[in-house]
Formats: sequence, structure tokens, C-alpha cells
Amino acid sequence: MHLKNTSSSYGILSLIFHWVSAGMIITLFILGLWMMGLDYYDPWYRKGPDLHRSLGILFGAVLLARIIWRLSSQQPTPITTHKPWEKRLSKAVHVFLYLLMFTMIPTGYLITTAKGQSLEVFGLFEIPALITGIDQLEDYAGEFHEIIAFSLIGLAALHALAAVKHHFIDRDKTLLRMLAKGDSSARE
Repeated sequence: MHLKNTSSSYGILSLIFHWVSAGMIITLFILGLWMMGLDYYDPWYRKGPDLHRSLGILFGAVLLARIIWRLSSQQPTPITTHKPWEKRLSKAVHVFLYLLMFTMIPTGYLITTAKGQSLEVFGLFEIPALITGIDQLEDYAGEFHEIIAFSLIGLAALHALAAVKHHFIDRDKTLLRMLAKGDSSARE
């Protein structure tokens, strides 16, 4: 396995960024849903959001590194058997996934900092509140955060289903390239 991408495969860093991002998105989504049902007297009523915020900031750092890596790395060429509409749809889905991932972070930040309090990250450092004094900012940010979260999970699920479709129906290397398994018997 190589570190960098080639014209035909993803390198280990791209795969790590992809799967760490996927794992963090799923974890943050599940944690967010769970937090919404916590009772005020639950010991996790404060710990859950603290963990969610800290993981969200960590995800932001991973996402920034991922974007820098993606922009500075060669991307594998599309698989030759993909139809033109599949290639266009794939690009559009990836653009929307990145847009949704990037908009999650500021909305989460605004939920926490809207009333002037800083955002503490794993108890190690704080990110100050930069935008305050706007009526109902916390509520609006919360609504957008929830809409974006469900949109991101829905689009990610479609993305995963498309990979499964390519693997089992089209029998091409789409999924194998993201699993770091260069199966030479699979159609390109």
C-alpha cells in the first residue's frame, strides 16, 4: 500500500481521511441524537454535549487536513465503465458532502457561543465566542445544525449505497478502491 494516491488507486492517507471522517460523522450523529433525549438530571446531560462539541472541533481539524490533502494530491481517474451521468452525479454528491460537513462546524460553534460563552475542547483549550448579541442565534443555529446533520447522514447513506451498487451490481472496483483492496479480477 502506498502513501499517496495514484492514477488508479487511493493512497493510505486518503483512505484514513475517508474512513476516520465517516466514523466521526456517524459517531457525532448518534451522540447528537442521544443527547436530545437526555433528562436534565442525567449525569451525561452536560458531559454528552461537551464530548460532542470537542469531537466536532476535532472533526473540523480532520476535515481541514483532508481538504488540504485532497487539493494537493493526485486523484484517481474515474473507473472507465462508469457512465457520464454517474461521473457527474459522483462529483456533485462529493461537493455537497463537503459543503454539508463544512457547514456543520460553524453551526455547532454558534449553538455553544451565541450567548457569549467560549467553547471548551476536551478541557485543553477554549475557542472564544466571536459572534454574539444576535436574537435567537442559538435557536437558528440549532435548527440549521439539525437539518444539516440529517441531510449529511442521508447523503452519506446514498453515497454508501452507490458504492454497494457498484460492487454487487456493476461489479467494478469502486468499493474496492476505498477498501484498499486492488482486486485485479474486478472490472475497472
